[in-house]
Amino acid sequence: MKKIKILDCTLRDGGLGLEDANKTGIKTEIFDKNIINKVILSFSQTDLDIIELGSIEITNNDMTKYCIYKSIEDISQKIPLNHSKNQMYVALFRGPDTPIENIPDWNENYCRGIRVIIRYSELQKSLDFCKALSKKGYKVFVQPMLTMRYTEEELDLIIKASNEMKAYVLYFVDSYGYMTEQDVIYFLKKYDGSLNSKIKIGFHSHNNLNLAFSNVKAFINYETNRDIIIDSCVLGMGQGAGNLQTEIIADYLNRYHDKNYNYEMILEICELIEKFSPKPLWGYTVTTLLPALHKVAYKYSINLRERYGLSYIKINYLLKNIPENLRHRYTQENLEKLLNLLKKGE
Repeated sequence: MKKIKILDCTLRDGGLGLEDANKTGIKTEIFDKNIINKVILSFSQTDLDIIELGSIEITNNDMTKYCIYKSIEDISQKIPLNHSKNQMYVALFRGPDTPIENIPDWNENYCRGIRVIIRYSELQKSLDFCKALSKKGYKVFVQPMLTMRYTEEELDLIIKASNEMKAYVLYFVDSYGYMTEQDVIYFLKKYDGSLNSKIKIGFHSHNNLNLAFSNVKAFINYETNRDIIIDSCVLGMGQGAGNLQTEIIADYLNRYHDKNYNYEMILEICELIEKFSPKPLWGYTVTTLLPALHKVAYKYSINLRERYGLSYIKINYLLKNIPENLRHRYTQENLEKLLNLLKKGE
């Protein structure tokens, strides 16, 4: 039976999203060391399977405000000391630019996994870079960016190289957010029919068509015994339209696939990350997610958040325990009855 893992890439994809915003003149908050450390510590308590700490690239500038580091040694210092042994920490190379001789052999002080963006214009060089990292002892995540761009022959080359290097996982990546369910199934069949059985298949989605969650459900429901990895970000924070939201997929897997992720801690991270995105008048928010998860009138959540300033954890508690006679009809009187539940709980 296949195992399903979540890889949270909030810090890396979110950091690159902040960098993109800065380059295009959009004013945003940036990650400071305090918020980075708080988020990482919180992730260590979520029981999420894999946490991506950021990316690595050659630069003379301090880019840590975007979670961009200069070396595997630098980024590995962010691994929390008391994290679960079942939780893996990974870093990403944005291409095969770092001389391989400058990357140390893996030891237990370094990120266990390395994700590598396969650069289309340097396909063989990127695959050789992955192979060299594997020889150095890292678990290699092979990430062909914009996988839809690749021909059958090029995909065969990537699969062959992944088998030879004994990659940890081979991804298909919806970089521009236009994959459909049919595309997801195509790549799954292609990979599942050719990869060594121990190599996992990963899916990195973007949400430009609002299809990330439905595409991931198709990914999950595909019949295979092969282990799979799902990428997600808290609040969907990421480049372009953003990614699949961690708070959505974690709840889904808890409910329907016997996972036991710490949902309250994920909501804590939502609180930390929320300031990096302007508050929308409509569209997706955690405030409107929570009533949908608990099948409750959405105005409860909006008022609890906006008028009373309750945390997501407290809103989640109230909506989870709402009496049946209050569930479907929002009134001020019913809201006050609901708030009394919180007082009793405290």
